[in-house]
Amino acid sequence: MKVSRRTFLKLCGATGAASLVGTADARITPASDEQVGMLFDTTKCIGCRACEAACSEANGLAPPAAGQVVFDHRRKTDSHTYTVVNRYSTDGDGAPVFVKSQCMHCIEPACASACPVKALDKTPEGPVIYHGERCIGCRYCMVACPFGVPKYEYEKALPLVRKCIFCIDRIRAGKMPACAQVCPSGALTFGKRSELLEKAKTTIYQHPGDYVHHVYGEDEVGGTGWLYISKVPFDKLSFPTNLGQRPYPELTWPYLSAVPFAVMFATPLLVGLYAFTKSREQAEQDATADKEIDHAAGG
Repeated sequence: MKVSRRTFLKLCGATGAASLVGTADARITPASDEQVGMLFDTTKCIGCRACEAACSEANGLAPPAAGQVVFDHRRKTDSHTYTVVNRYSTDGDGAPVFVKSQCMHCIEPACASACPVKALDKTPEGPVIYHGERCIGCRYCMVACPFGVPKYEYEKALPLVRKCIFCIDRIRAGKMPACAQVCPSGALTFGKRSELLEKAKTTIYQHPGDYVHHVYGEDEVGGTGWLYISKVPFDKLSFPTNLGQRPYPELTWPYLSAVPFAVMFATPLLVGLYAFTKSREQAEQDATADKEIDHAAGG
């Protein structure tokens, strides 16, 4: 097949445009007000860590470490642990405060917006889930997440990104997420985000002396699926409080959309160069063969 310079440029342009379309599809359409969420009341958590055990069992992970020694240092989620409970000694009366951490399932998730292949996807129900078969290992999601949640399996030959997916299969089956199902103290309340937000504000209004007058997650980075109420200021509980209210995809999309385009355009460019080079080699071989035939016939 002969490929002219014009055909080569058309090939690169067409395949590059197709890559851009695929990248543009990664922009997120926020879930409706009916999306599910979780309300965590730090005043009710007793630090039993039943949620950790239930999460590990539901996701086929190794059981969490036992004993109170785990509270001796601050823990974060990792590729083997999708949720952790940490203890803080910051209450005015000396009582410890326990806080559960996991993916926040943002209304407009930066991780999904940054992913060029939609390996991270915002579902209509609200949870942000992960498709390992789509992942190309670029780890843009890890850079984009304002909460530092997605974790990479560096220890594996074929690594994936890991994080809480809000027990999406259980939700679709009409069940609660595993962590909420086993919580014995009522610290976790699962339901529609709009109703949970109303419940949180009502609780604060009815007990003004027991809570900070703010629902964390209502407006942070455009809102999150997980909402928190607390007696202790959130900055003393390791919550990032300088994220702003604007969804991160709005801030980063012009830049992030260009990066995947440049990466994706490299593939069709190389394919075009290969085809163009091979066609020239073939043309030269054909010309040489024709000369040899003419020479033989003339001889």
